[in-house]
Formats: sequence, C-alpha cells, structure tokens
Amino acid sequence: MLKLYSRLVIILFLAVSCSSTKKAKFEDYVFKTKTEEQKYQAAYNKALKLWDIPYTEENVKTSFGTAHVIIAGPKNGKDLVLLHGMDASSTMWYPNIKTLAKNHRIYAIDFIMEPNKSNLTAKPLSSEEIVVWYNEIFDHYKLKKFDIIGASRGGWIATLLATQKSNAIDKMVLLSPAQTFKFIDKPRKTSAALMLKLFPSEKKFSKTLKAFSTHPEKISPVYNRQFYLANKYAKSNSSMLKMTPFSDKELESIKNPVLVLIGDKDVINSEESLERAKKYLANSKTQIVKDAGHFLTIDQPKITNDAVIDFLE
Repeated sequence: MLKLYSRLVIILFLAVSCSSTKKAKFEDYVFKTKTEEQKYQAAYNKALKLWDIPYTEENVKTSFGTAHVIIAGPKNGKDLVLLHGMDASSTMWYPNIKTLAKNHRIYAIDFIMEPNKSNLTAKPLSSEEIVVWYNEIFDHYKLKKFDIIGASRGGWIATLLATQKSNAIDKMVLLSPAQTFKFIDKPRKTSAALMLKLFPSEKKFSKTLKAFSTHPEKISPVYNRQFYLANKYAKSNSSMLKMTPFSDKELESIKNPVLVLIGDKDVINSEESLERAKKYLANSKTQIVKDAGHFLTIDQPKITNDAVIDFLE
C-alpha cells in the first residue's frame, strides 16, 4: 500500500509539473520570468558565500546547455565530485565544504534541470542523456578515478553513473539517496513537499523542513531564503519519473567501494534501504546517523563529515 501511495504521489507531482513546463521556453526552462530568475540568483550568490573558503565558479558548455561548476580545494588533492539534492543546488554543501575541501579537489556541479546556475537549452533530459551530460563535464576537467558524493536526488544520479560499464568513479558516498534502494519510506510525511510545490507559501515551506529535518533551526537563514525561492519559482521536471529504485542486477554491477548513510528519522529511507545496499552492493559500508532526518548534512554535519572523510581517506 505504501509503495502504491508513493507512486501515486509521484505521478500527481509529475502531472502538475509537466503540464507547466510545456509552456516554458527551453532557454527559460526553470523560471517563468526574468524577475524570478534574478531574485533567485541573488539569493544563490549570498548563500554561496556561506562556503567561507576560496572557490571559483566556471561555466562549461555541453551538448544540452551550460553546466555551472564550483571548484575548491588543493589542486593536487584527489578529485571529488559533489551532486546536490533536489532544488538544493551546490550551495547546500556549506556545512561540509571546509572538511571536504581540505584534502580534495572539489567539483560541485549544479544539476541542469533545477534552479541554480546551470542552464538547460535543450528538451528535458532522459536518464541516458543525464549520463552523457555529466560525462561531458568529467571529460572537460579530465577527471579520472575520482570520488563522488551524492545527496538525496544526487545520490540517485551518482548510482546511475556508477551502473554504467564505462565510468571513472572510484569511491562513492550516498547520503540519504532518494528512490535508489526503495520507494519513499513515509509518503504521507513527504506529501508536505508536494503541497509546497503545488501551492508555495512560507508556512508550507516550514512544514516541509520539519518533515525532512530533525534540526531545521540549524539551517542558515541565508540558505533558507534561496531554498524557499527554489521551491517557489522552480518547475520540477519529468526526469523524476525515471527515479525508480535500481534493480538487483543494476546494483550488483557496481563494484566500487560505497558508503551509504541515512538518518534514523529519514522520511525517504529506512533500514530496508541499508539491507538492500548490503545485499546487492558487493563493496558497501552502511551507517545510520542518529537524530537525523533526510537532511543529513544539516542535521548532523560533524558526524556526517567524519564518516565521509574516514571512508574516502
């Protein structure tokens, strides 16, 4: 019943979002007006300053549009790719970036079909095209044998990339990966996010944060503003339809060392997720983070940072 409910929520979510994106021009895929885009970009720029470390921003031309990449950390450090959660953008790494960038060369990539600084100039991408898009970025930077961290939707994308026969990934970290090992664990609680998308308001945004985080008070007000505008202005896209749990065979094809972390109060995953990871990922390590929801990097940044660095190094 929960699996059916989860699917119905996703289908309803997609039906509304897809109908609205059809009206948008490809060059304005995310935002309806220039004013909305400018307000969001200003909030993004303020939130990025929360990184509080030296970084550079680069735009990489791809077959599907411009990829925005934030680069930080020592040039001689091991390459580490960061894939953010849905509508969160690369600014979401502010509680973790100092630790991650200490010994790693960071490449934080904004997903092209969400509100951030990447810009889609083609039709919505299929799963196959998403793989091509990321590989064009990896090729641009000549990334070989790199580590990758994916949070929520980014975890699903990281897993998708790792299932490809030809990939250059070394170690992989999945932080509360969405729709990766199982369907949404607590669909009724996640419905707050759906209502926020359909009828955005500050009240619904606050309710959503409480559903996904055990410590929403820890979230920087500056980042909160950007995240709210992302949910208020952005159109979710049909690529979500492809975000179904990976098959046993697909998971078994991944031979990389993998660390999977979930919070004990995660509304997306449960212990079943970790059990499936242990069963089908040949070289996996799993951990439950106490007093944490879906937003691991916010709820328990030190525990998460320590676990990730211990695994990568």
